[in-house]
Amino acid sequence: MRDPLPAPALFVDLARPLAENLSLSTLPQHAHEILLGFLAYHFILYYLSPTLSRLVFPGTYRSFNKRTRLNWDIHWVSMVQALFINSAAIYVIWNDGQRKEMDWKGRLWGYTPASGMVQGFAAGYFLWDLQVSSQYIAITGPSALLHAIGALSVTCIGFRPFGNYYGLSFVLYELSTPFLNIHWFCDKLKLTGSKLQLYNGIALLISFFSCRIVWGTYQSILIYSDIYTALTTESANLMGSALDDGKCPFNSSNMSVGGPAGCEIGELPMWLVSVYLIGNTALSLLNIFWFTQMVKAVKKRFAPTSDVKSNVHAKKS
Repeated sequence: MRDPLPAPALFVDLARPLAENLSLSTLPQHAHEILLGFLAYHFILYYLSPTLSRLVFPGTYRSFNKRTRLNWDIHWVSMVQALFINSAAIYVIWNDGQRKEMDWKGRLWGYTPASGMVQGFAAGYFLWDLQVSSQYIAITGPSALLHAIGALSVTCIGFRPFGNYYGLSFVLYELSTPFLNIHWFCDKLKLTGSKLQLYNGIALLISFFSCRIVWGTYQSILIYSDIYTALTTESANLMGSALDDGKCPFNSSNMSVGGPAGCEIGELPMWLVSVYLIGNTALSLLNIFWFTQMVKAVKKRFAPTSDVKSNVHAKKS
């Protein structure tokens, strides 16, 4: 499936030296999308969100201190990014025929321009997130910085290409993000404990658990299994199979910039396996930690109501 935003020749030429040094062969084709995403999210943070917030919520936004105002704008960037990247990922997953044809070798080393586009914009967001988390670590906290580092590392590895197939699957983590942002906005708009926050909180817990814990763990097991298969399968046997049937056995759907990729077996150095597995595992553990924090936060929002009712009943009895 083609990239709907083909790379300008200038960006390809500028990005090629860096891509060659980092062994990220498909990066030049998506460097413009990384830059576009990075700049767009900064535009939302510093211009679009403040402007619209002053128009739609003039009293509320102006009453915020500097810390809360920055957090408000960051949450709006997160909201826009989640809606966009989820839509793009789901569209490519459903419509990219090449992606659907990949076997375990294709899932590890495969690449299609459309999936590269999604990862390009995801990398642009995580690069933005890394800069903001570093610049405002006192506000966002160390866990946000750790998440940005791990997410950016895993995403950039996809430009080798490696794990490009799973990159889109992990993007669907963001399906829970809009509910998380709405929950936060409810607190700032003095809707804490409202029915809107209650129903949204239920949707948040269900979506977060489904997308990040269940779906994320399942996809992690699949890629761990594919990596194990690659490490325990002899390259000689794979190459022999390629010579026997005249086809590329590891990824018939892998399309390079200039056409079908060759049939050489993709590299799988241990440092790459380590970085990917450590980054992915760290993100999974963070998701579990954040889920427990969300459960506590939702309970906290509605526990006072329950306590009041209990006290009333106690007095009546």
